[in-house]
Order: sequence, then C-alpha cells, then structure tokens
Amino acid sequence: MAIRPLVTLPDPLLRQVSKPVERVDESLRKFAGDMLETMYDAPGIGLAAIQVGEPLRMLVLDVAEKDEPKNPQVFINPEIVSRSDVPSFHEEGCLSIPDYYAEVERPAEVTVKYVDLDGKEQIVEAKGILATCLQHEIDHLNGVLFIDYLSKLKRDMVVRKFRKLAKDRPPPARMVG
Repeated sequence: MAIRPLVTLPDPLLRQVSKPVERVDESLRKFAGDMLETMYDAPGIGLAAIQVGEPLRMLVLDVAEKDEPKNPQVFINPEIVSRSDVPSFHEEGCLSIPDYYAEVERPAEVTVKYVDLDGKEQIVEAKGILATCLQHEIDHLNGVLFIDYLSKLKRDMVVRKFRKLAKDRPPPARMVG
C-alpha cells in the first residue's frame, strides 16, 4: 500500500464528475488499500478517489470513534437511492480544503446502493455521521464540494484563499494508473 498525494482546492480536477468503476479486481482492491492508508495518514474519515487524482466512482471511509477499533469501508459506484426529509447539521471539513470547516445542512438519513470489494451489490441505510460522510464523499464523485452549500460570499472567500495559497506552492505530482 502507498500514501498518495491529495488533490486540493483550487485544482479543477475536484470539479470533475467521476466515471463508474467497470471491474472490481486486484488492482482496484490495492487502490482501495492505498486510499485507506492515505485517509488514515491525513488524517480523515472519508476520501473519494478523485481526491487522489483518480476520477473513479469510489470512496473509502471510517467513521469509528477514536476509542473504537478501525472500521474501514469501501463503496464502489455508490448511489443515493433515498433521502430523508429531516435535515441534519454537521460541521464538515475536507482533506482537499485543509483547515477549513463549516456547518452544512444535509438530509439526516440516506440509503446508499453500492458495490463492495467482492463485486457484490450492497445497500446501507445510514444516519448520523455515516450519512453525512457518505453524502460528502458522493458529492466529490459528482464534482461538488461542501463549500458549495455555503453562501456565495463565504464560498468565494474560501476559493480566493486557496487560489492565493496555490500560487505559493508547486502543483502536486499526479500518479498515473
């Protein structure tokens, strides 16, 4: 397994819509391991493939509490099939927008259909932090960032800040494959 470089704002790759995974094989399982290692190293609780430069509809997450054993989960081609009408508010952050946090309103519960690492279709009914994390990461697969839920003024401030920071650092190396 390997830690992969994170793609950060304002990289336009983050706005790209990811393509479906066509085949679950050993190379995809290795990539999932790399994603988990990268997420844990960051540290974070969720990571979409696009955040490590791969425009694939795949995400990993682990919403276990610090005092609980790790619970890594991999979602391939995840799709929200239902949402509750009840709103939930959580402070969100993003590994692609480091050190910025904001409260975001999302549906409190979602049902997500996905494929697991064995290539089998699964369904999960999620609430709480799992629901929030799944929605956040699935948004990434659609080129949507959590800052898109903020007011235009706040969003523009964040984008300006990260554009300025990007001018001061070299572009990240991209892994191909």
